[in-house]
Amino acid sequence: MSNNPHVEKTLPAAPSPPGPPAEPRSRLSRILDWLEPLLLIVVPVVLAASIIFEFKQTALLSAMVAMVALLPFFLRFENTSVKPRDIMPIVVMAALAVALRIVMTPVFYLSPVSAMVIISGLGFGKRSGFMTGALIAIVSNLFLSQGPWTPWQMYNWGLMGYLAGAIADKEFMKKRWQVCVFGAIMSLFYNVVMDTYSAFGFMGASSSQSIAAVYLAGLSYGASHVFSTVVFLFLIYKPWMLKFTRIKAKYGIGETI
Repeated sequence: MSNNPHVEKTLPAAPSPPGPPAEPRSRLSRILDWLEPLLLIVVPVVLAASIIFEFKQTALLSAMVAMVALLPFFLRFENTSVKPRDIMPIVVMAALAVALRIVMTPVFYLSPVSAMVIISGLGFGKRSGFMTGALIAIVSNLFLSQGPWTPWQMYNWGLMGYLAGAIADKEFMKKRWQVCVFGAIMSLFYNVVMDTYSAFGFMGASSSQSIAAVYLAGLSYGASHVFSTVVFLFLIYKPWMLKFTRIKAKYGIGETI
């Protein structure tokens, strides 16, 4: 033992008691894990079938798609201890995107919706991204125009947010330009799906000339959509993701739904 009075004897720290074991995931959560991607496949199949069989009940179809889109969310909500702060990102992002779509789309022919849906998925997870996209479509169309295209928009924007959240941790989604490329691809996919629905479902085009006319008519909006998505992603990606990271760290918000 040292005779130096300034040298204190250091005792080994007592081992900390083990924490409680991780709570096992419920059976419902495991079922929803594989049910979610299945629903993403079933929804377009149902919508395509409605075109083939000339299903005319637009209100019923919209309600069906809305219920399918919202079902996993509410099941997880009932199955987990979700706090109001966990659903606030969905509500805030959806409300902001709805307001911007109503103001900007008719006047400037630009839409920040796709960029905001992608950012929601990247920042708060795939389920939050899907819910944000689906809610934006159905709520904003209450002011713009509801119709048989609404469920298609719900699905397209929902899928956009879901995929963004699903690949948010991948190496090819770490840089701003990579996110912009993803946004351009998803916007093109959105345009193709909506134009295809317009040609075969809404307008019932039967000849090659009428089908080509529908796609040509959609080129201007499609180009504007891709341009808007890339520009808005370029502008908001870094500052918004930084804010989202701080919000999640401060309030403990995570993918709990």
